[in-house]
Amino acid sequence: VIAERPEHAAAIEALTDLSFGPARFGKTAYRFRDNTPPIATLGFVIEDHDGAVVSSLRFWPAILPDGSVVALLGPISVAPSLRGLGYGSRLIHHGLMRARSLGYPAVFLVGDASYYNQFGFTANVMHGLRLPGPVDRKRLLGLEFTPGTLDHQAGTIQPYRPTSISQGQHITPGSAGR
Repeated sequence: VIAERPEHAAAIEALTDLSFGPARFGKTAYRFRDNTPPIATLGFVIEDHDGAVVSSLRFWPAILPDGSVVALLGPISVAPSLRGLGYGSRLIHHGLMRARSLGYPAVFLVGDASYYNQFGFTANVMHGLRLPGPVDRKRLLGLEFTPGTLDHQAGTIQPYRPTSISQGQHITPGSAGR
């Protein structure tokens, strides 16, 4: 697992196209990321022996109703020939460990509970929260590093879109300038 670099961008996009297809752009989780750069310190790839990107993971900044900054996990993409071999799991474990070490109090995603439960994600902490668009409630999952960050909140999670953010800027987790 290595940190994503700018030269990985085209390969990540191609791998994501291959993994999810063009229909992904109509989904709420993808629209949530529009006009918001990923968190630069939370982008990871796995390369093959030739240096080609075979798996990638990104996280995106989001603001909870109370103003806390958390991370949206996804997409996680793995080359079709390597699916089921642990590449995605390795990236997720690495990414969650890094998000926690950077001080993000929680991470959420839209995905299959049957897969993401192994990493500690659950729908139970997301009952009062929603995204700005349709999402199957059973697929809106959260993982708290700081207990109570997601649980006991009500309202819409919003994208974190400061006007001056760039790929190289650090986003302060936990607080949106309160």
